[in-house]
Amino acid sequence: MATIRKLRGRWQAQVRRRGMKPRAKSFDSKAEAEKWARDLETQVDRFGAASDTKILERTTLDDLLKRYKIEVSPTKRGAVQEIQRIDVLQRHDIAHRTLIGLSQQDMASFRDERLRSVAPSTAVREMAILSHVLEVAIRDWGMPLAKNVVKLVRRPVIRNERSRRLTGDEEQRLLGSCEGGKIPFFKTLLVLAIETGMRRSEILGLRWSDVSHNRRVITLTMTKNGSGREVPLSQRAFDALTEWKTLAEDDRPMVFPMKAGSLEQVWRRLLVRAEIKGLRFHDLRHESVSRMFERGLNMIEVSSISGHKELRMLKRYTHLSADDLVGRLG
Repeated sequence: MATIRKLRGRWQAQVRRRGMKPRAKSFDSKAEAEKWARDLETQVDRFGAASDTKILERTTLDDLLKRYKIEVSPTKRGAVQEIQRIDVLQRHDIAHRTLIGLSQQDMASFRDERLRSVAPSTAVREMAILSHVLEVAIRDWGMPLAKNVVKLVRRPVIRNERSRRLTGDEEQRLLGSCEGGKIPFFKTLLVLAIETGMRRSEILGLRWSDVSHNRRVITLTMTKNGSGREVPLSQRAFDALTEWKTLAEDDRPMVFPMKAGSLEQVWRRLLVRAEIKGLRFHDLRHESVSRMFERGLNMIEVSSISGHKELRMLKRYTHLSADDLVGRLG
C-alpha cells in the first residue's frame, strides 16, 4: 500500500514494494498524490520492477506525438492532414501530461472539451490519432504502459449522414453554368463525378494513363481505403472524357490539372451562378451511388464501382428516389 502524508505544506506519496527501492514524490494536492501512487503501483504490479516505470514519469504525451510525427505520419497517404492534426493536439493541455499520469479521465475530459469547439468527426479523428500513438508506443517503442487509455473512453457519435440529391433541373443548371466559367474541363469533371461516384481525390489524381479507351475503364491503383479498383465508364462519361482529351492543348499527364482548394473555390462560384443552395461536391458521390441502385445494380456491384469496403457504410449513400421505385414495385 502507498503512504500519503502531508509534509511541509505539500502532499507526499510513497510507494514500497518488495525487491525495489521506495519511490516518493510530492504534489500540491492529495488527489494528485493518490493518483500518482495508484498509477505507479499498477505499473509495478504489471511489469514487476519500478525501474520500468521511470521512463513513464519523464516522458510526456507530447514527446510521443513528436516522435510519431517524424517516424510514422510520413508513411501514410494522408500525412499532411495527420501532421496538421498532431500540431493541434500538441497545443492542447493533455500533451503535457506524463505517461505515468495519463488516465482514462484525462481522455474523457479532453473529448468533452474538444466537443465544445469542434465537430464530433474532428474529435473522433483526434482521438484515433492519440490511440494509435499510444498503441505504437506500447508495441513498437517498448513503453511499459499498462493500457491504452484512449480505448477505454467512449468515442463521440458522428451523425453526418446526408440525403441531399440533385432535384428538378439542378443537374442541367450545374452543367450549363460551367459554360460561363474559366475552367474548360470542369463540366467534364462534374459529369465524371455524377456518372462514376469517384471521390474528389480520385478524380483530381486521375492520369490519362489510367483511362483505358479500349475497355472503357478507369484503373485506380491506390484509393482512400488503401487498395486499387477498376471503375467502368458509362457511355456519357466516356464521351465527355474523349471530348476533353481532344480539346486539351498540352500533353499534361493529369486529366484535370487542379488542386483540391481550387476545386472548392470553383465549385462555390458555380453554385452561385447556377443559383443552387445546400449542395456539396461530395453529394455528387451520393447521387451517383443512389442512381446505380435505381438502375438495378446490387450491393456488391455498386461497392466494386464506388470502392466501399464495408457494405454497412454503403447503406448511407443509398438515398433512393421513392418516385423512381414506385414503378419497380408494380
